[in-house]
Amino acid sequence: MPVYEYQCSRCGHLKEVFQKISESPLEVCPRCNGKLKKIISQSNFHLKGSGWYVTDYGGANSGSKPKEQSSAKSEKSASKSDSK
Repeated sequence: MPVYEYQCSRCGHLKEVFQKISESPLEVCPRCNGKLKKIISQSNFHLKGSGWYVTDYGGANSGSKPKEQSSAKSEKSASKSDSK
């Protein structure tokens, strides 16, 4: 069940409420009977790490290699075969 925060426009009182999504929002402040406004608060959900990439999971050989490295390796192997 989500937690919603409300702030009174009259007295500034903050109230956290567990509510179903289908429930109607609160409208009256319990302290001063002023008008409540639903506020957006910071979420507890955090994504950590460098990102959602193929290279983030798996072994050392997973994912694709950059083109510069693969072309440099192919040039080195071509020069080695030419010198033999």
